[in-house]
Amino acid sequence: MFCFFNADLPFYSNKRMTNFNHLNPITMKPLVMKTIAVLVLFSASLVSCKKSSSHVKTKTELLTQTTWRFDHATATGFGDITTQIPACYKDNITTFVSNGTGTIDESTNICSPSTAGSFTWSFQSNETILHLSTILFTGGSGDFTIISLTETNLIISQLITISPLPATTVEFTFKH
Repeated sequence: MFCFFNADLPFYSNKRMTNFNHLNPITMKPLVMKTIAVLVLFSASLVSCKKSSSHVKTKTELLTQTTWRFDHATATGFGDITTQIPACYKDNITTFVSNGTGTIDESTNICSPSTAGSFTWSFQSNETILHLSTILFTGGSGDFTIISLTETNLIISQLITISPLPATTVEFTFKH
């Protein structure tokens, strides 16, 4: 049989064990219970003081929190087409306002004809489509499928036709 307390070990000698004789299990129980109670109360206070981060921003809040700038574009069957986007579109600053209006500022490189100006916007189809009253890119439309909308990225796609190429789905990424 295996023995947990070996009398040959110095730690478990009678001399050392006498140091613990004052710890009576009957008097220890209230001390243990008080310690557990204090730990539970302390833990509960930490949880109750924790700042609530349960607010999930709506798509409108995410879209309108600050301006957006073009980052890159990819096209089905072609891959990254960022270099094919004219510079006058790449530096545009697009602002969405929560009342359903917005503006495009052309920044340094100005397109001809200009794409700067005001527009209206709305979500459609259970907030899966972003509808704009203006066309952002030549060959496209005002309707974009929302791929992703986060604190830092807006990824939208649409079918674009630029002759003589066939219609192609292009995914545009915008960043703050």
